[in-house]
Amino acid sequence: MPSKRLVLTFPENIVTKPITYKLVKDFNLEFNILRAEVTPEMEGKMLLEIKGASEQIEKGIEYLLNEGVSVQEASKDITLDKEQCVHCGLCVSLCITNALSLDEKSYKLNFNKEKCILCGFCQNSCPVNAIKLKM
Repeated sequence: MPSKRLVLTFPENIVTKPITYKLVKDFNLEFNILRAEVTPEMEGKMLLEIKGASEQIEKGIEYLLNEGVSVQEASKDITLDKEQCVHCGLCVSLCITNALSLDEKSYKLNFNKEKCILCGFCQNSCPVNAIKLKM
């Protein structure tokens, strides 16, 4: 079954609408919310993986756009420039899935790609820009 990882941005005026419910009900899509920050009366962001027939995924995305949700594909991969990395651990402290860790003996940064949900917090926090998200 085809899937896509999407970053949805909800404007404050639609945060309380049952938009994701309609993806299941009206478009027969499955989704897994990987990360969400949605607060009433504020802008919300959600990272989700959506699964279903390709045609239904596209119709679901069209529905989201018509409702005023900003939709963009999530990054596909993360690269780490080990020569540029200073192993400060800042990214580790922000990694919500523990995909990043510091080795207890060498204090070198380790990256577990299987745990990563591509949220981008690590890239945004890196003081030396050693972490890059690729589309």
